[in-house]
Amino acid sequence: MQNANNAQLRFSMVKQRHRKTFEEALAKGLVDRQLIPICKFISKQREFFTSSGCAGRILLICLPKGEEKKEAFFVAKWHRKVKFSELKEALAKECNNELWFKQEPFILHIGTNTIENARKILKIAKKAGIKRGGIMHLGLGKIMIELVGTQYLSLPIKKGKKLLADDRFIKFILQKANKKLEKNYERLKKFERILISELSP
Repeated sequence: MQNANNAQLRFSMVKQRHRKTFEEALAKGLVDRQLIPICKFISKQREFFTSSGCAGRILLICLPKGEEKKEAFFVAKWHRKVKFSELKEALAKECNNELWFKQEPFILHIGTNTIENARKILKIAKKAGIKRGGIMHLGLGKIMIELVGTQYLSLPIKKGKKLLADDRFIKFILQKANKKLEKNYERLKKFERILISELSP
């Protein structure tokens, strides 16, 4: 009984903290617009909260020698489809080593207080066609679920000042990335619809 009370107290505190963080991020315009409806809905649920997430994006990232992640930096990033002119302008920016072009899928972390609730979220994700998802943390009063999309593209596009591809190929990969990002957002929207339907009273 004591453990159950402690778990409920911890969950309430964790949920309140994450809700405050979300509201502050929302006020500052730091939440991806595609995630706002999902996060707002979850935040109003008594037994769930969101901790972090990304709706999916296209980016250029400069990797140093040895590809040390902590020394890498973004040259450009977009949480939407990208125009060829925008990409070409960003490709002209300086990167001393390898510049990588990437399209990354959504990633969403949802917290809850019971295994049954975690299973419920994973079941909804499966209905929405999300193939990558599972429990990433299991603790007293805090269970975290991670959901990740599968649309992904990554390749080196520039080394030093030299582009590794011509405009024709760059247009081709950008078209692929835009299509993948669009599918990614469609999957996220489907998850949102099913989530609201399943968790609404």
